Amino acid sequence: MKWRCENETVDIVIVGAGAAGGVLAKELSEAGLGVVVIDAGPWRDPESDFASDELSMKRLGWEDTRLVDAALPFVTGKHQSGMGIGGGTQNFTGVFLRFHESDFKTKAIDGVGEDWPIHYKDLEPYYTRIENEVSVSGPKHFPWGNFQGPYPYPALDSLSPNAVLFHKGCKSLGIQSTPTPLAILSTPLEDRSSCTNRGFCLQGCMTNAKFSTLIMHIPKAVQAGAEILADCRVTQIEVNDYGHACGVLFVHEGVTYRQRAKTVILCAHAVETPRLLLHSATPQFPNGLANSSGWVGRAIMTHSSNDVYAKFEEEVRLYKGTPVLASTQEFYETDSRRGFVRGYTLHAHGSRPIEMAEGIRKATEAPLWGSSFRQAMQDYNYYGRLKMVGEVLPAWNNHVALSDEKDEYGMPLASLSFHYCENDLKLINHAVENMKLILRAAGGEIAYTVPDTQHLMGGCRMGNNPMTSVVNSYGQSHDIPNLFICDASVFVTSSGGNPTLTVMALAARTADYIIDLASS
Repeated sequence: MKWRCENETVDIVIVGAGAAGGVLAKELSEAGLGVVVIDAGPWRDPESDFASDELSMKRLGWEDTRLVDAALPFVTGKHQSGMGIGGGTQNFTGVFLRFHESDFKTKAIDGVGEDWPIHYKDLEPYYTRIENEVSVSGPKHFPWGNFQGPYPYPALDSLSPNAVLFHKGCKSLGIQSTPTPLAILSTPLEDRSSCTNRGFCLQGCMTNAKFSTLIMHIPKAVQAGAEILADCRVTQIEVNDYGHACGVLFVHEGVTYRQRAKTVILCAHAVETPRLLLHSATPQFPNGLANSSGWVGRAIMTHSSNDVYAKFEEEVRLYKGTPVLASTQEFYETDSRRGFVRGYTLHAHGSRPIEMAEGIRKATEAPLWGSSFRQAMQDYNYYGRLKMVGEVLPAWNNHVALSDEKDEYGMPLASLSFHYCENDLKLINHAVENMKLILRAAGGEIAYTVPDTQHLMGGCRMGNNPMTSVVNSYGQSHDIPNLFICDASVFVTSSGGNPTLTVMALAARTADYIIDLASS
């Protein structure tokens, strides 16, 4: 293998080309820094490599073996982390929500979790920058949180009967609902078409109506001089005798190579980033890199993401339109009357047939086998579906560690331990009951409740105190000043909303910080 910067010590090497890695690559290369991005997956062409096919497009998700200890279903692959240039932005729904001000100070307000070392106002300009850059489509008025619209582009047409029924059920119960802010074009932009309502957002957008760093940030980074190395698995971060990061080792087609760099940035997601730090232990850093606090791999979080399916007399056809076209955040903030703290978002969430089949097989009501399972899928067109995005509180014992088993690259497999706390379970029960109420109010008969999780976060939390955190508010390691972490692993709390926009806003903020350091 030959690449342009093979024998150079570049300014920046970025591990991972997803939501954060793409933003960093673009911003840093456009600022004149020498950037190499290394990603474990392939570089795809949406037009030729994406397909309207649930089974074949599962390859967009990270499916490497991970060992899990969890009392309830806990998903670590599929839509949890992407595989390839663009990362999870290739196969996410496009939901683009800001965190609320309360998300950054849960301990101060509610006495749980830990406060972030930043406030909403620190991310506000970056939220706005990313939303404008991506051309988010959303409602004229968004009723919750600090930002209430308008969005750069108008909301997508609600062609989904599932979304229409959601609005109907919410209205009858006095619950506010709104079109969902989406990183999907509602009208054409430059060489990108508007959404054609294929409904295969989770399988990759062939028309490029849905944003991804694959089609937006990475090409701009390349134009500015960045070099992108696809199908290259980083296996170790190297440090020199002075305790500074000096590059990475990576494997391509069975051969190990080295990329030297003045600064290393990890954007490998909430499992692979801690795994890589722990695996890169040296005599100087015997507990893993950036881990003098012992917090690397600790306090991982997910979003509780239970589904409720209801059967309707009229056809719903869950495959129609963009998967998420309607939402409510009426239950996002703490309400002491509920008996738990924090909250959640509810989405009217479409489903392809295989996704529904895999889900309802895990339903809590009764196991589905044989004729009952066959009958349920024969009635697929008559089901509606709602999904929650519930805040999960951080806990020390929920963690990523290294197992004794190794993968094909000689790296120990990631071992994850995760269990809900009592508050998490109460929140889930509340959300499930509200989803049932909404579906019944829309005329549905409740059929299946499916436990699920989405969005992995934490494991390298940010903070001002080096004893209780891994990085500072800019993602800079407390222990190794030229090692940065910039992905969802730096999250201190999980919020009750989808995390992609916040990941990208943090990346833009970190990019500005690194550019300032380089120019000083």
